[in-house]
Order: sequence, then structure tokens, then C-alpha cells
Amino acid sequence: MSVEQVIALVSALSLAILTPGPAIIATVQTAFAHGRARALPYALGLATGASLWCIFALAGLAVLFKLHPPLFMAMKIFGGVYLLWFAWALWRASTQPLPQAAGGTSKGFWGGIALNLSNPKPALFYAALILSVFPEPMAPQRQALIYAICLATELFWYTLVAVLMSTAGMRRRYFGAKIWIDRAAAIALALLGLMLIIKH
Repeated sequence: MSVEQVIALVSALSLAILTPGPAIIATVQTAFAHGRARALPYALGLATGASLWCIFALAGLAVLFKLHPPLFMAMKIFGGVYLLWFAWALWRASTQPLPQAAGGTSKGFWGGIALNLSNPKPALFYAALILSVFPEPMAPQRQALIYAICLATELFWYTLVAVLMSTAGMRRRYFGAKIWIDRAAAIALALLGLMLIIKH
């Protein structure tokens, strides 16, 4: 693997992670609402879930989607429904008091994995990225190295966002506008979910 390929992989992946989408919106909102104790495991789950799409892409996800378009269509619809449910739950919680930063770490981790596994954005991205940066057949050792780089990049960015957004100062600012921030995040997630369903 060349240095240029590594740079291209990390740069493209970093931009994709930080582009506003369901995972980043959910990370920021969880950090604001629940603090670091809940947001950090959730962020680790999101990173892990997203990185699993890298494994699927390395195993031939793009080829599978190309050969079986209905499978890809079904995944998009499922992802859209999950985002709508997530948005509805966030909207309902918008009027509730700000919880203390504690508890629920296991649920947060698995919830993060579930969100990114139901999100077609990393699926599409990894399928396209792997095919464009590494079009040639690869040995298992090289595939393992690519996955390690992708997982490290995912963990770095999601952890950084969760830690920065769960500081006391950020949480105090959030408390003053909780209902509006939560509802704006809920609307954004609902729109993303509807787009996935409508454009399937």
C-alpha cells in the first residue's frame, strides 16, 4: 500500500465522517444531553458500526449491490425507517429535563453500532472508496491493514467530537436551548430518513 493511498483513504474518510449526517448529529446531541459517560461509549459504537461497512466493502459489498439492486433498496428503506424512529424519540425527549451524565454505557455502545449499521451512508461510501482507491485484488493481510486504518480514523473523530461536545461549558449552553437543539436535530434526522425512503 502506497503512502498516497493511505493519505487518500484517511482524508476521504475524515471528510465523510465530519459531513453532517445521522451519526454526527446523534453524537453531538448525545454528548450535549447526556455528557461524556454516555456519549463516549455511543461514539465508540458508532465508529465500530461504521467500520463494519469497511469489512463488508472489502468482502465485495459493492459487487453484491450491483448484482442485487433490491437488496440495496431494502437496506435504504430499513435505514430510513430507523432514522424516523430515532428522530421521533429525540423529539419526544426534547421537552424533558437535561439528564445527568451517567449510566447506560452498554446501551449507548450497541445503540451506536445499530445506528451506523442501519445507515446507508457509510455503506455507500466504503463501497465506493474501496473500489476507487484499491481497485486491484488484495491479500487478506492488506485488507486487514486497510480495516485497521479505517477503524482508527473512525474512532479518532467520533471520540474527539463526543469529548469536545460533552464539556461542562458546551452542556451549559445546550441546557439554555435544549428544546430547540433537540427538535432541530430530530427534524434533520427525520428528513434524512424520508429522503432515504423516498429516493429508494
